[in-house]
Amino acid sequence: MTSAARFENPVLPGCHPDPSVCRVDGDFYLVTSTFEWFPGLPVFHSRDLVHWRQIGHALDRPGQLPLEGVPASGGLYAPTLRHHDGTFYLICTLVDGKDWSGHFVLTASDPAGPWSDAHRLEGEGIDPSLFFDDDGTAWCTGTRLTGRYEGHTEIWLRRFDPAALALTGEEHVIWDGAVKDAIWSEASHLYKIGGRYYLLTAEGGTALDHAVMVARADEVTGPYRGNPRNPVLTHRDLRAGHPIVGTGHADLVDTPDGEWWMVLLGMRPHHGDRCVLGRETFLAPVAWEDGWPVTGGRVVPDPPFPDLPPHPWPAVPLCDQFDGPELAPVWNVLRGPRDRWWSLAERPGHLRLRVRPETLADTASPSFVGRRQQHHDFAAFTSLDFTPADEEWAGLALVQNNDFHVLLVSTADGIRLVKREQGVETVLAAAPAAAGPVRLAFEARGRWYRASYAPGDAAGPDGWTPLGGPVDGDILSSQVAGGFTGVYVGPYATANGRASTNHADFAWFEYRPL
Repeated sequence: MTSAARFENPVLPGCHPDPSVCRVDGDFYLVTSTFEWFPGLPVFHSRDLVHWRQIGHALDRPGQLPLEGVPASGGLYAPTLRHHDGTFYLICTLVDGKDWSGHFVLTASDPAGPWSDAHRLEGEGIDPSLFFDDDGTAWCTGTRLTGRYEGHTEIWLRRFDPAALALTGEEHVIWDGAVKDAIWSEASHLYKIGGRYYLLTAEGGTALDHAVMVARADEVTGPYRGNPRNPVLTHRDLRAGHPIVGTGHADLVDTPDGEWWMVLLGMRPHHGDRCVLGRETFLAPVAWEDGWPVTGGRVVPDPPFPDLPPHPWPAVPLCDQFDGPELAPVWNVLRGPRDRWWSLAERPGHLRLRVRPETLADTASPSFVGRRQQHHDFAAFTSLDFTPADEEWAGLALVQNNDFHVLLVSTADGIRLVKREQGVETVLAAAPAAAGPVRLAFEARGRWYRASYAPGDAAGPDGWTPLGGPVDGDILSSQVAGGFTGVYVGPYATANGRASTNHADFAWFEYRPL
Protein backbone atom coordinates (compact mmCIF):
# COMPACT_ATOMS: atom_id res chain seq x y z
CA MET A 1 0.00 0.00 0.00
CA THR A 2 1.45 3.38 -0.99
CA SER A 3 1.44 6.32 1.35
CA ALA A 4 -0.76 8.23 -1.11
CA ALA A 5 -3.65 5.74 -0.88
CA ARG A 6 -6.59 7.02 1.12
CA PHE A 7 -10.08 5.83 1.99
CA GLU A 8 -13.45 7.46 2.44
CA ASN A 9 -14.99 8.00 5.89
CA PRO A 10 -17.42 6.85 7.23
CA VAL A 11 -16.60 3.21 6.61
CA LEU A 12 -20.20 2.25 7.53
CA PRO A 13 -22.49 5.08 6.37
CA GLY A 14 -26.01 5.46 7.68
CA CYS A 15 -27.25 4.56 11.15
CA HIS A 16 -24.41 2.38 12.49
CA PRO A 17 -23.71 3.82 15.97
CA ASP A 18 -21.61 2.61 18.90
CA PRO A 19 -19.20 0.41 16.89
CA SER A 20 -17.22 -2.30 18.62
CA VAL A 21 -14.46 -4.22 16.87
CA CYS A 22 -12.23 -7.23 17.49
CA ARG A 23 -9.56 -9.01 15.46
CA VAL A 24 -9.02 -12.75 15.02
CA ASP A 25 -5.69 -13.29 13.21
CA GLY A 26 -6.11 -11.33 9.95
CA ASP A 27 -9.88 -10.91 10.14
CA PHE A 28 -11.73 -8.01 11.75
CA TYR A 29 -15.32 -8.19 13.03
CA LEU A 30 -17.54 -5.30 14.02
CA VAL A 31 -21.01 -4.82 15.51
CA THR A 32 -23.20 -1.74 16.08
CA SER A 33 -26.33 -0.72 18.00
CA THR A 34 -29.77 -1.19 16.45
CA PHE A 35 -32.23 -0.02 19.16
CA GLU A 36 -35.82 -1.06 18.18
CA TRP A 37 -34.89 -2.48 14.76
CA PHE A 38 -34.88 -6.22 13.94
CA PRO A 39 -32.89 -8.26 13.00
CA GLY A 40 -30.63 -6.58 15.53
CA LEU A 41 -26.91 -6.12 16.14
CA PRO A 42 -25.50 -6.49 12.60
CA VAL A 43 -22.15 -8.25 12.37
CA PHE A 44 -19.63 -7.09 9.76
CA HIS A 45 -16.39 -8.64 8.49
CA SER A 46 -13.33 -6.93 7.03
CA ARG A 47 -9.75 -7.78 6.15
CA ASP A 48 -8.52 -4.21 5.76
CA LEU A 49 -10.64 -2.19 8.28
CA VAL A 50 -12.05 -0.10 5.39
CA HIS A 51 -14.18 -2.47 3.34
CA TRP A 52 -16.87 -4.19 5.40
CA ARG A 53 -19.45 -6.78 4.41
CA GLN A 54 -22.38 -7.77 6.57
CA ILE A 55 -22.29 -11.47 7.43
CA GLY A 56 -25.38 -11.64 9.62
CA HIS A 57 -27.10 -10.37 12.73
CA ALA A 58 -26.41 -11.54 16.26
CA LEU A 59 -30.11 -11.16 17.06
CA ASP A 60 -32.03 -12.80 14.21
CA ARG A 61 -34.71 -14.86 16.01
CA PRO A 62 -37.54 -13.16 17.90
CA GLY A 63 -37.24 -15.75 20.66
CA GLN A 64 -33.63 -14.82 21.45
CA LEU A 65 -34.65 -11.63 23.23
CA PRO A 66 -37.98 -9.75 23.41
CA LEU A 67 -38.22 -6.43 21.54
CA GLU A 68 -42.02 -6.19 21.59
CA GLY A 69 -43.25 -2.90 22.96
CA VAL A 70 -39.89 -1.10 23.19
CA PRO A 71 -40.28 2.61 22.40
CA ALA A 72 -38.46 4.45 19.63
CA SER A 73 -34.74 4.56 20.49
CA GLY A 74 -35.26 1.92 23.16
CA GLY A 75 -34.06 -1.62 22.66
CA LEU A 76 -30.47 -2.62 21.92
CA TYR A 77 -27.79 -0.23 23.20
CA ALA A 78 -24.03 -0.21 22.71
CA PRO A 79 -22.84 -3.79 22.14
CA THR A 80 -19.27 -4.90 22.67
CA LEU A 81 -17.79 -7.73 20.57
CA ARG A 82 -14.87 -9.80 21.84
CA HIS A 83 -13.19 -13.14 20.97
CA HIS A 84 -11.52 -15.50 23.45
CA ASP A 85 -10.42 -19.14 23.17
CA GLY A 86 -12.45 -19.81 20.02
CA THR A 87 -15.67 -18.18 21.23
CA PHE A 88 -17.16 -14.85 20.26
CA TYR A 89 -18.89 -12.92 23.04
CA LEU A 90 -21.32 -10.10 22.40
CA ILE A 91 -22.48 -8.16 25.46
CA CYS A 92 -25.22 -5.53 25.24
CA THR A 93 -28.11 -3.85 27.08
CA LEU A 94 -31.85 -4.10 26.45
CA VAL A 95 -33.35 -0.73 27.38
CA ASP A 96 -37.06 -0.16 28.13
CA GLY A 97 -38.05 -3.75 27.44
CA LYS A 98 -41.68 -4.66 27.98
CA ASP A 99 -40.93 -7.78 30.07
CA TRP A 100 -37.42 -7.06 31.31
CA SER A 101 -34.49 -4.71 30.80
CA GLY A 102 -30.80 -5.01 31.51
CA HIS A 103 -27.53 -6.49 30.35
CA PHE A 104 -27.17 -9.74 28.44
CA VAL A 105 -24.50 -11.73 26.64
CA LEU A 106 -24.66 -13.82 23.45
CA THR A 107 -22.05 -16.35 22.31
CA ALA A 108 -21.12 -17.96 18.99
CA SER A 109 -18.33 -20.04 17.53
CA ASP A 110 -18.80 -18.26 14.19
CA PRO A 111 -19.52 -14.51 14.10
CA ALA A 112 -21.87 -15.11 11.15
CA GLY A 113 -24.02 -17.14 13.55
CA PRO A 114 -25.95 -18.82 14.85
CA TRP A 115 -25.72 -16.87 18.09
CA SER A 116 -27.06 -18.18 21.38
CA ASP A 117 -30.16 -16.98 23.14
CA ALA A 118 -29.60 -14.03 25.46
CA HIS A 119 -28.10 -14.84 28.86
CA ARG A 120 -29.15 -12.14 31.33
CA LEU A 121 -26.48 -10.52 33.50
CA GLU A 122 -26.51 -8.57 36.72
CA GLY A 123 -25.33 -4.97 36.78
CA GLU A 124 -26.84 -1.54 36.50
CA GLY A 125 -26.94 0.97 33.68
CA ILE A 126 -25.81 0.70 30.07
CA ASP A 127 -22.77 0.12 27.82
CA PRO A 128 -21.34 -3.14 29.19
CA SER A 129 -17.99 -4.33 27.87
CA LEU A 130 -15.87 -7.46 28.32
CA PHE A 131 -12.11 -7.74 28.82
CA PHE A 132 -10.11 -10.99 28.83
CA ASP A 133 -6.80 -10.62 30.68
CA ASP A 134 -3.68 -12.59 29.85
CA ASP A 135 -3.73 -14.24 33.30
CA GLY A 136 -6.96 -16.08 32.47
CA THR A 137 -9.35 -13.74 34.27
CA ALA A 138 -12.19 -11.93 32.55
CA TRP A 139 -13.87 -8.68 33.52
CA CYS A 140 -16.98 -6.67 32.75
CA THR A 141 -17.38 -2.90 32.90
CA GLY A 142 -20.56 -0.84 32.70
CA THR A 143 -21.92 2.67 33.18
CA ARG A 144 -24.58 3.87 35.61
CA LEU A 145 -26.01 7.16 36.79
CA THR A 146 -25.06 8.26 40.29
CA GLY A 147 -27.55 11.04 41.03
CA ARG A 148 -24.80 13.37 42.27
CA TYR A 149 -25.73 15.83 39.55
CA GLU A 150 -27.58 15.65 36.26
CA GLY A 151 -25.73 13.41 33.80
CA HIS A 152 -23.07 12.24 36.26
CA THR A 153 -22.12 8.62 35.74
CA GLU A 154 -19.52 6.18 36.99
CA ILE A 155 -17.82 3.14 35.47
CA TRP A 156 -18.03 -0.07 37.50
CA LEU A 157 -15.97 -3.25 37.14
CA ARG A 158 -16.72 -6.88 38.09
CA ARG A 159 -15.29 -10.29 37.30
CA PHE A 160 -16.94 -12.23 34.47
CA ASP A 161 -17.18 -16.03 34.45
CA PRO A 162 -17.11 -17.17 30.78
CA ALA A 163 -18.21 -20.71 31.67
CA ALA A 164 -21.24 -19.66 33.71
CA LEU A 165 -21.86 -16.49 31.66
CA ALA A 166 -22.28 -14.57 34.90
CA LEU A 167 -20.75 -11.71 36.88
CA THR A 168 -18.99 -12.71 40.10
CA GLY A 169 -17.05 -11.18 42.96
CA GLU A 170 -16.98 -7.69 44.38
CA GLU A 171 -17.63 -4.53 42.44
CA HIS A 172 -15.05 -1.79 41.87
CA VAL A 173 -15.89 1.75 40.83
CA ILE A 174 -12.95 2.74 38.63
CA TRP A 175 -13.88 6.01 36.86
CA ASP A 176 -16.37 8.87 36.78
CA GLY A 177 -15.05 11.21 34.10
CA ALA A 178 -11.90 12.93 32.91
CA VAL A 179 -12.93 16.56 33.28
CA LYS A 180 -14.52 18.51 36.12
CA ASP A 181 -18.32 18.15 36.17
CA ALA A 182 -18.11 15.53 33.41
CA ILE A 183 -21.40 14.15 32.11
CA TRP A 184 -22.14 10.78 30.58
CA SER A 185 -18.82 9.09 31.07
CA GLU A 186 -19.76 5.88 29.24
CA ALA A 187 -18.80 3.45 26.45
CA SER A 188 -15.99 1.97 28.54
CA HIS A 189 -13.56 -0.53 27.03
CA LEU A 190 -10.55 -2.11 28.80
CA TYR A 191 -7.29 -3.23 27.15
CA LYS A 192 -3.93 -4.49 28.36
CA ILE A 193 -1.15 -3.01 26.25
CA GLY A 194 2.55 -3.08 27.13
CA GLY A 195 1.81 -4.41 30.61
CA ARG A 196 -0.57 -1.55 31.50
CA TYR A 197 -4.35 -1.43 31.64
CA TYR A 198 -6.05 1.21 29.52
CA LEU A 199 -9.61 2.41 29.99
CA LEU A 200 -11.17 4.06 26.94
CA THR A 201 -14.41 5.98 27.51
CA ALA A 202 -16.74 8.48 25.88
CA GLU A 203 -17.77 11.69 27.61
CA GLY A 204 -19.97 14.72 27.07
CA GLY A 205 -23.10 13.03 25.71
CA THR A 206 -23.63 11.59 22.26
CA ALA A 207 -24.16 14.92 20.47
CA LEU A 208 -21.90 17.86 19.61
CA ASP A 209 -19.93 17.60 22.90
CA HIS A 210 -19.04 13.93 22.44
CA ALA A 211 -15.39 13.04 23.08
CA VAL A 212 -12.98 10.11 23.56
CA MET A 213 -11.07 9.92 26.85
CA VAL A 214 -8.39 7.51 28.04
CA ALA A 215 -6.97 6.55 31.44
CA ARG A 216 -4.46 3.92 32.53
CA ALA A 217 -3.50 1.87 35.58
CA ASP A 218 -1.00 -0.75 36.70
CA GLU A 219 -3.75 -3.01 38.06
CA VAL A 220 -7.04 -3.85 36.38
CA THR A 221 -8.98 -2.57 39.40
CA GLY A 222 -7.12 0.75 39.36
CA PRO A 223 -6.45 3.40 40.40
CA TYR A 224 -6.84 4.86 36.87
CA ARG A 225 -5.17 8.14 35.96
CA GLY A 226 -6.39 10.16 33.03
CA ASN A 227 -4.24 11.23 30.13
CA PRO A 228 -3.32 14.89 30.77
CA ARG A 229 -4.02 15.50 27.06
CA ASN A 230 -7.65 14.32 27.29
CA PRO A 231 -9.74 14.31 25.21
CA VAL A 232 -7.67 12.30 22.79
CA LEU A 233 -10.30 12.83 20.09
CA THR A 234 -13.22 15.24 19.83
CA HIS A 235 -14.89 17.70 17.46
CA ARG A 236 -16.59 19.61 20.28
CA ASP A 237 -14.44 22.68 19.62
CA LEU A 238 -15.53 22.90 15.97
CA ARG A 239 -18.47 24.87 14.67
CA ALA A 240 -21.85 23.16 14.33
CA GLY A 241 -21.63 23.25 10.54
CA HIS A 242 -18.45 21.17 10.38
CA PRO A 243 -18.77 18.19 7.98
CA ILE A 244 -18.20 15.67 10.81
CA VAL A 245 -19.53 16.29 14.34
CA GLY A 246 -20.30 14.36 17.52
CA THR A 247 -17.27 12.06 17.38
CA GLY A 248 -16.94 9.57 20.24
CA HIS A 249 -17.81 6.11 21.57
CA ALA A 250 -14.62 4.48 20.31
CA ASP A 251 -13.02 1.04 20.37
CA LEU A 252 -9.35 0.20 19.67
CA VAL A 253 -7.94 -2.56 17.49
CA ASP A 254 -4.46 -3.46 16.24
CA THR A 255 -3.42 -5.05 12.96
CA PRO A 256 -1.24 -8.20 12.77
CA ASP A 257 1.76 -5.93 12.11
CA GLY A 258 1.11 -3.77 15.18
CA GLU A 259 -0.60 -0.76 13.59
CA TRP A 260 -3.37 0.71 15.77
CA TRP A 261 -6.76 2.05 14.71
CA MET A 262 -9.91 3.32 16.34
CA VAL A 263 -13.50 2.76 15.24
CA LEU A 264 -15.92 5.37 16.55
CA LEU A 265 -19.21 7.05 15.82
CA GLY A 266 -19.72 10.48 14.28
CA MET A 267 -22.37 12.40 12.40
CA ARG A 268 -22.50 14.18 9.05
CA PRO A 269 -25.08 16.99 9.25
CA HIS A 270 -27.04 17.89 6.13
CA HIS A 271 -27.01 21.51 7.31
CA GLY A 272 -26.14 23.21 10.59
CA ASP A 273 -26.35 20.55 13.27
CA ARG A 274 -29.26 18.67 11.66
CA CYS A 275 -28.56 15.05 10.79
CA VAL A 276 -30.89 12.51 9.16
CA LEU A 277 -28.29 9.80 8.63
CA GLY A 278 -27.89 9.01 12.30
CA ARG A 279 -24.58 8.24 13.95
CA GLU A 280 -22.23 6.45 11.56
CA THR A 281 -19.08 4.35 11.95
CA PHE A 282 -15.78 6.13 11.25
CA LEU A 283 -12.18 4.93 11.32
CA ALA A 284 -9.19 6.90 12.65
CA PRO A 285 -5.47 6.06 12.93
CA VAL A 286 -3.88 5.78 16.37
CA ALA A 287 -0.25 6.26 17.37
CA TRP A 288 1.41 5.78 20.76
CA GLU A 289 3.34 8.60 22.44
CA ASP A 290 4.67 8.58 26.00
CA GLY A 291 2.62 5.47 26.70
CA TRP A 292 -0.67 7.00 25.54
CA PRO A 293 -2.78 6.48 22.41
CA VAL A 294 -3.04 9.65 20.31
CA THR A 295 -5.14 10.29 17.21
CA GLY A 296 -4.24 13.76 16.01
CA GLY A 297 -7.49 14.96 17.54
CA ARG A 298 -9.63 14.90 14.40
CA VAL A 299 -11.61 12.51 12.23
CA VAL A 300 -11.12 13.42 8.58
CA PRO A 301 -13.16 12.37 5.52
CA ASP A 302 -10.17 10.81 3.71
CA PRO A 303 -7.52 9.34 6.04
CA PRO A 304 -4.51 7.34 4.83
CA PHE A 305 -5.33 3.70 4.13
CA PRO A 306 -4.24 1.18 6.79
CA ASP A 307 -1.00 -0.67 6.08
CA LEU A 308 -2.97 -3.68 4.94
CA PRO A 309 -3.68 -5.11 1.47
CA PRO A 310 -6.97 -3.62 0.25
CA HIS A 311 -9.73 -6.20 0.33
CA PRO A 312 -12.96 -4.92 -1.24
CA TRP A 313 -15.99 -7.19 -1.34
CA PRO A 314 -18.35 -7.71 -4.30
CA ALA A 315 -20.72 -4.78 -4.67
CA VAL A 316 -24.25 -5.21 -3.34
CA PRO A 317 -26.82 -4.71 -6.15
CA LEU A 318 -28.56 -1.35 -6.12
CA CYS A 319 -31.88 -2.98 -6.98
CA ASP A 320 -33.42 -5.76 -4.88
CA GLN A 321 -35.57 -7.97 -7.12
CA PHE A 322 -36.96 -9.86 -4.12
CA ASP A 323 -36.00 -13.15 -5.76
CA GLY A 324 -34.18 -14.77 -2.82
CA PRO A 325 -35.53 -17.10 -0.14
CA GLU A 326 -35.10 -14.47 2.61
CA LEU A 327 -34.82 -10.71 2.85
CA ALA A 328 -31.30 -9.41 2.24
CA PRO A 329 -29.33 -8.41 5.38
CA VAL A 330 -29.78 -4.72 4.55
CA TRP A 331 -33.48 -4.89 5.48
CA ASN A 332 -34.96 -4.38 8.95
CA VAL A 333 -38.39 -4.42 10.53
CA LEU A 334 -39.55 -2.99 13.82
CA ARG A 335 -39.52 -4.78 17.17
CA GLY A 336 -38.94 -8.41 16.32
CA PRO A 337 -42.33 -9.69 15.12
CA ARG A 338 -43.20 -13.24 16.13
CA ASP A 339 -45.65 -13.55 13.19
CA ARG A 340 -44.44 -13.30 9.60
CA TRP A 341 -46.46 -10.60 7.86
CA TRP A 342 -44.15 -10.49 4.83
CA SER A 343 -43.46 -13.12 2.18
CA LEU A 344 -41.10 -13.63 -0.73
CA ALA A 345 -42.76 -16.91 -1.75
CA GLU A 346 -46.49 -16.19 -2.09
CA ARG A 347 -45.85 -14.26 -5.30
CA PRO A 348 -42.35 -15.15 -6.50
CA GLY A 349 -40.22 -12.17 -7.45
CA HIS A 350 -42.22 -9.86 -5.19
CA LEU A 351 -42.19 -8.72 -1.59
CA ARG A 352 -45.72 -9.22 -0.30
CA LEU A 353 -46.80 -7.28 2.78
CA ARG A 354 -50.00 -8.14 4.61
CA VAL A 355 -52.23 -5.12 5.14
CA ARG A 356 -52.63 -5.03 8.92
CA PRO A 357 -54.17 -2.64 11.47
CA GLU A 358 -50.81 -1.53 12.86
CA THR A 359 -49.36 1.79 11.65
CA LEU A 360 -45.95 3.42 11.91
CA ALA A 361 -47.45 5.66 14.59
CA ASP A 362 -47.93 2.65 16.88
CA THR A 363 -45.33 1.18 19.21
CA ALA A 364 -45.75 -2.13 17.42
CA SER A 365 -44.41 -4.08 14.47
CA PRO A 366 -46.23 -2.55 11.48
CA SER A 367 -45.94 -3.90 7.94
CA PHE A 368 -42.84 -1.88 7.13
CA VAL A 369 -39.58 -3.22 5.71
CA GLY A 370 -36.88 -0.56 5.79
CA ARG A 371 -33.23 0.00 5.00
CA ARG A 372 -30.98 2.77 6.24
CA GLN A 373 -30.64 6.06 4.39
CA GLN A 374 -26.88 6.18 3.85
CA HIS A 375 -26.37 9.28 1.69
CA HIS A 376 -27.55 12.87 1.87
CA ASP A 377 -28.34 12.69 -1.84
CA PHE A 378 -30.16 9.52 -2.85
CA ALA A 379 -33.18 8.16 -4.66
CA ALA A 380 -35.39 5.23 -3.64
CA PHE A 381 -37.80 3.65 -6.14
CA THR A 382 -40.30 0.83 -6.02
CA SER A 383 -43.13 -0.70 -8.04
CA LEU A 384 -46.38 -1.37 -6.17
CA ASP A 385 -49.27 -3.63 -7.18
CA PHE A 386 -52.12 -2.90 -4.74
CA THR A 387 -55.92 -2.62 -4.81
CA PRO A 388 -56.81 -0.63 -1.69
CA ALA A 389 -60.07 -0.69 0.22
CA ASP A 390 -61.18 2.24 2.34
CA GLU A 391 -58.51 3.37 4.84
CA GLU A 392 -55.93 1.00 3.37
CA TRP A 393 -52.56 2.47 2.36
CA ALA A 394 -49.44 1.02 0.78
CA GLY A 395 -46.32 2.58 -0.66
CA LEU A 396 -43.01 4.06 0.49
CA ALA A 397 -42.16 5.42 3.92
CA LEU A 398 -39.34 7.59 5.27
CA VAL A 399 -39.17 6.76 8.97
CA GLN A 400 -37.40 8.48 11.84
CA ASN A 401 -39.76 7.26 14.57
CA ASN A 402 -43.45 6.77 15.32
CA ASP A 403 -44.13 10.52 15.59
CA PHE A 404 -41.96 11.71 12.68
CA HIS A 405 -42.21 10.12 9.24
CA VAL A 406 -43.21 10.82 5.63
CA LEU A 407 -45.40 8.54 3.51
CA LEU A 408 -45.96 8.27 -0.25
CA VAL A 409 -48.91 5.88 -0.49
CA SER A 410 -51.55 4.53 -2.80
CA THR A 411 -55.03 4.77 -1.22
CA ALA A 412 -58.64 4.24 -2.31
CA ASP A 413 -58.75 7.99 -2.95
CA GLY A 414 -55.55 8.16 -4.98
CA ILE A 415 -51.86 8.82 -4.39
CA ARG A 416 -51.12 10.73 -1.17
CA LEU A 417 -48.03 12.43 0.27
CA VAL A 418 -48.46 12.46 4.04
CA LYS A 419 -46.28 14.02 6.72
CA ARG A 420 -46.43 13.02 10.37
CA GLU A 421 -44.76 15.63 12.59
CA GLN A 422 -44.96 15.63 16.39
CA GLY A 423 -47.69 13.01 16.14
CA VAL A 424 -49.91 15.06 13.77
CA GLU A 425 -50.60 13.79 10.24
CA THR A 426 -50.99 16.22 7.34
CA VAL A 427 -51.77 15.41 3.71
CA LEU A 428 -49.27 17.52 1.77
CA ALA A 429 -50.35 16.60 -1.78
CA ALA A 430 -52.68 14.27 -3.68
CA ALA A 431 -53.10 12.82 -7.16
CA PRO A 432 -55.78 10.65 -8.79
CA ALA A 433 -55.65 6.91 -8.32
CA ALA A 434 -53.60 4.99 -10.86
CA ALA A 435 -54.91 1.98 -12.74
CA GLY A 436 -52.72 -1.08 -12.33
CA PRO A 437 -49.19 -1.07 -10.90
CA VAL A 438 -47.69 2.26 -9.93
CA ARG A 439 -44.09 3.30 -9.36
CA LEU A 440 -43.26 5.47 -6.37
CA ALA A 441 -40.07 7.36 -5.55
CA PHE A 442 -38.41 9.58 -2.98
CA GLU A 443 -35.41 11.67 -3.98
CA ALA A 444 -33.31 13.59 -1.45
CA ARG A 445 -30.92 16.44 -2.05
CA GLY A 446 -29.49 17.31 1.31
CA ARG A 447 -32.22 18.84 3.43
CA TRP A 448 -35.03 18.40 0.88
CA TYR A 449 -37.01 15.29 -0.07
CA ARG A 450 -39.19 15.14 -3.19
CA ALA A 451 -41.87 12.57 -3.99
CA SER A 452 -42.92 11.39 -7.45
CA TYR A 453 -44.98 8.67 -9.08
CA ALA A 454 -45.40 7.01 -12.46
CA PRO A 455 -47.67 4.36 -14.03
CA GLY A 456 -46.43 0.84 -14.71
CA ASP A 457 -43.92 -1.43 -13.06
CA ALA A 458 -40.84 -1.22 -15.29
CA ALA A 459 -37.77 0.49 -13.87
CA GLY A 460 -36.60 3.53 -15.78
CA PRO A 461 -36.43 7.31 -15.84
CA ASP A 462 -39.52 8.00 -17.96
CA GLY A 463 -43.02 9.08 -17.04
CA TRP A 464 -42.41 10.38 -13.53
CA THR A 465 -44.66 13.11 -12.12
CA PRO A 466 -43.67 15.14 -9.04
CA LEU A 467 -46.18 15.10 -6.19
CA GLY A 468 -46.30 18.31 -4.18
CA GLY A 469 -43.32 20.44 -3.24
CA PRO A 470 -40.16 19.44 -1.42
CA VAL A 471 -40.52 18.20 2.15
CA ASP A 472 -38.16 19.71 4.73
CA GLY A 473 -36.05 16.82 5.98
CA ASP A 474 -35.29 18.60 9.24
CA ILE A 475 -38.34 16.88 10.75
CA LEU A 476 -36.53 13.57 10.20
CA SER A 477 -33.37 14.67 12.01
CA SER A 478 -32.66 13.46 15.52
CA GLN A 479 -32.21 17.09 16.58
CA VAL A 480 -35.92 17.71 15.83
CA ALA A 481 -37.47 14.26 16.25
CA GLY A 482 -35.26 13.16 19.16
CA GLY A 483 -33.77 9.74 19.66
CA PHE A 484 -30.61 8.01 18.54
CA THR A 485 -31.42 6.62 15.10
CA GLY A 486 -31.23 7.74 11.48
CA VAL A 487 -33.81 7.58 8.71
CA TYR A 488 -35.01 4.28 7.25
CA VAL A 489 -36.76 4.03 3.87
CA GLY A 490 -38.79 1.18 2.41
CA PRO A 491 -42.12 -0.47 1.57
CA TYR A 492 -45.09 -0.02 3.91
CA ALA A 493 -48.71 -1.16 4.17
CA THR A 494 -51.46 -0.54 6.72
CA ALA A 495 -55.21 -0.70 7.22
CA ASN A 496 -55.02 2.21 9.70
CA GLY A 497 -56.54 0.38 12.64
CA ARG A 498 -58.99 -1.78 10.70
CA ALA A 499 -58.99 -5.52 10.14
CA SER A 500 -58.02 -6.55 6.61
CA THR A 501 -57.23 -9.62 4.53
CA ASN A 502 -55.61 -7.58 1.76
CA HIS A 503 -51.97 -7.50 0.71
CA ALA A 504 -49.58 -5.23 -1.20
CA ASP A 505 -47.00 -6.56 -3.64
CA PHE A 506 -43.70 -4.80 -4.37
CA ALA A 507 -41.93 -6.02 -7.53
CA TRP A 508 -38.55 -4.47 -6.76
CA PHE A 509 -36.88 -1.77 -4.68
CA GLU A 510 -33.91 0.32 -5.74
CA TYR A 511 -31.76 2.53 -3.52
CA ARG A 512 -29.30 4.67 -5.45
CA PRO A 513 -26.85 7.32 -4.19
CA LEU A 514 -26.95 10.47 -6.32
